[in-house]
Amino acid sequence: MSTQDLFVAAAHTCLCAGKRPLSIPQSLDLAAQVSAVDLGLKPALLYDSNGACAEQVRQYLSSLQSLHLISKSLLTLDLNGNSLVVSPTAVRIHLEQVLHSSTVAGIDICHSLERPIITQQLRGELKSMTQSLLLLLEEFQQLEGAERLVNVAEKCKEWNLCTVFGLLLGYPVTYWFDQTKSFDNCLSMTPLMVTTASATWQTNSGSHSCCLYSFSIPAALHRETQSNLETWELQLRERFGQQLSLKDLAISQSTVTLPSVCL
Repeated sequence: MSTQDLFVAAAHTCLCAGKRPLSIPQSLDLAAQVSAVDLGLKPALLYDSNGACAEQVRQYLSSLQSLHLISKSLLTLDLNGNSLVVSPTAVRIHLEQVLHSSTVAGIDICHSLERPIITQQLRGELKSMTQSLLLLLEEFQQLEGAERLVNVAEKCKEWNLCTVFGLLLGYPVTYWFDQTKSFDNCLSMTPLMVTTASATWQTNSGSHSCCLYSFSIPAALHRETQSNLETWELQLRERFGQQLSLKDLAISQSTVTLPSVCL
């Protein structure tokens, strides 16, 4: 079987939700995304291809690892019912940069605000959350086999998951809102600058285009977050140049305005 066929077979075997397996394009896109995490191009991947649970995602990774398609360093994180494929090393490097170099901007999008803002008050929130994630990573890296599925439901009860996802997925900005008051936000009809990074995954049996990153920044905050965005792009291009499996990195931007934004 070709490399792509092996990835597709693993997805069909391990990731069925109900009676429907992932389609071949979905399976190839997931393979490219997991490979990108394994190569250190992104610290983590939020699995949302279908309703497969975290244990199924762990089995999928284990299958790929047994076939030597990816390294054994990747693990599965169950974050309050959300499954993430995580590279502990890449996440640690990213979080340490966040902690010491302020490479990520925290944007307050509370529903009570007229517009999104960047405030110094969020720095303490981001610092505390980042430190907690780094402590968890120390525990992760000691795990083996079936234990490489980590459930942190008890430890993340107070966390704003929207903010945590922004940190773990390696975005240069992350959104925050006071979830004790409302889960709504003030992004409705707010012009958003969407940044997308895509590439072509190369195997010995063909190629597949995939989206590596996609995130938004309120257009009005572009100037305030420009240095964060530039640092993110520079580091991504550097990491991209250190591997050979993905080609043709393309980073584009567009502006959208939506009647509602669900995070």
